[in-house]
Amino acid sequence: MKLLRRKAEVSLDARLEALAEAAGLAEGRLGHDTVERARAVVTRAGVRRGLSVDHTAVALAGATGSGKSSLFNALSGTELATAGVTRPTTSKAQAALWGPDGSGPLLDWLGVPVRHTVEGERSGLILLDLPDHDSIELSHREEVDRLVAVVDLLVWVLDPQKYADAAVHERYLRPLARHRDVMVVVLNQVDRLPEHAVKRCLDDLRGLLEADGLDDVPLLAVSARTGAGIPELRELLDRKVSRRRAWSSRLAADVASSAAALWADTRPAVTGDAPVAVRALAPTPDARALTAARASAPAEAAARVPAPVEATPSRADARTPETAWQGPAPAGTAHAGTTPAGQDRASAPGDVVVPEVTVSRALTRALAQAAGVPVVVDAVAKSHRHRSTAATGWPVTRWLRKLRPDPLRRLHLARGSRSSLPPATAVQASALDTALRDVGVAASAGVPEPWATAVRHAARSRSGELTDTLDRVVATVSGGVSRAPRWWRVAGTAQWLTVAAMAAGAIWLLVVFGLDYLMLPRPFTPTLGRAPWPTVLLIGGALLGVLIALVCRAAAWLGGRRRARRAARALRARIEQVAAELIVTPTRDELSRYARFAECVTVAAS
Repeated sequence: MKLLRRKAEVSLDARLEALAEAAGLAEGRLGHDTVERARAVVTRAGVRRGLSVDHTAVALAGATGSGKSSLFNALSGTELATAGVTRPTTSKAQAALWGPDGSGPLLDWLGVPVRHTVEGERSGLILLDLPDHDSIELSHREEVDRLVAVVDLLVWVLDPQKYADAAVHERYLRPLARHRDVMVVVLNQVDRLPEHAVKRCLDDLRGLLEADGLDDVPLLAVSARTGAGIPELRELLDRKVSRRRAWSSRLAADVASSAAALWADTRPAVTGDAPVAVRALAPTPDARALTAARASAPAEAAARVPAPVEATPSRADARTPETAWQGPAPAGTAHAGTTPAGQDRASAPGDVVVPEVTVSRALTRALAQAAGVPVVVDAVAKSHRHRSTAATGWPVTRWLRKLRPDPLRRLHLARGSRSSLPPATAVQASALDTALRDVGVAASAGVPEPWATAVRHAARSRSGELTDTLDRVVATVSGGVSRAPRWWRVAGTAQWLTVAAMAAGAIWLLVVFGLDYLMLPRPFTPTLGRAPWPTVLLIGGALLGVLIALVCRAAAWLGGRRRARRAARALRARIEQVAAELIVTPTRDELSRYARFAECVTVAAS
């Protein structure tokens, strides 16, 4: 078994190609929505790569009252956003641009019509102020969801009052755990807390982020009103924007998340962090393109894919400004994300091992019974004996044999034609159905659903063609073994010679008898010993004919058995070919499709 070892790094192009192929392979097997989301990621990545890569779209997202607009003004050094008591204050996303040249197509694609140019040295930064994600207006929430899915960098603005709210953790932060490299979390309005409580709030928030799988996400404490922490946030954003890599990191995270969703839809038979062991069958022709990029075997090196976790009920005792600084919640308190860190991820498939599918004896036997092979084999032996007698017997015997139809003709079998064998009995049909089911069950052993169902269906997908194909096989093989052996012609000629000898002796005796009756002189009659030749010819020809017939019948019986064995072997070989073509091949193709899907998911998730 050849293992393809994963390279140190897989390119974004290879991962996108793998995700697109995985989505195509999953078509009709996995959920339609999951497959379409994966294809949407590939399409979105293609569009984003064609837009300005010198600009980085950074979105400020948060809940009502978190101070996003105030932070937007503080970072831009303007009063572009309206901050006030009335909620919601931001109804439509707006952008502040540093170095706007070439950013138009990107903003058009993002769907941000409100744009402001800001003077400064941070060229390439596009700062977006989003509506509230918990707004009472449905259109506002839809706008947030749309932009959160496409911007390059996300800055989540939380406040001391609602930083533990389950809405933001369960709906956004936890599902975006793979996007930790393009995410920043800001605890705003720290000026509202006592100085000694800020660290406690940050520690508590850090614990919540770790539970969400965001343990290494940058976390800053800022105050848009006093300016505390704003320089550090600007420096962090400048550093990320200057690298010009946030857009590719965002796309890579999207690809990994989509790969995780595809694998989660397969409901792996092996649970936990251990990768599903899968060994591919013969590699597909297009496998070479991704050979260098494929991940492979060791569990410790398997790419990690986020797995869906159960939604945690909203935090009933959400902290107030008065209690938030009092330290971590007591043991047993339900945080918005109680899943321990590290348990919210599942491994991508490593080496895929699929069962080997072969034509079993039970399957061959069931097909042979359904095709009436025992009846045909018996008819071949009888037909051989029947035709041997017709070819080597006395003329009278031949004529009598020709009056009786050939056993094979009674089955209406002829070379290249279809048989009219009686349909399979209920027992034979049940045996065939059981054999097909056993093939599907054995082939799908260890394969996760719904791929296992697809494998079982593939084993029966061409069962409707079995009857016609087996009929043609039986007709062709039985016709092929019905050729007459050469010795029949020799034996038939010998029988005609014995008949000729008998006729000559009988005519000779009749002539002698007639001459004696007419009292005419009898001609000289030679003898064999004391027996006259006419008598020798008559009686000897009859005895020799009987002897030849008996020998030929014995030879025909042995030849019939040999023909029957040969027909049985030929039919079994052809039936195995039919089983391989109509049953095993579709099953193997489906297993190879699953193996290829698992490999592509591994590459996309790496």
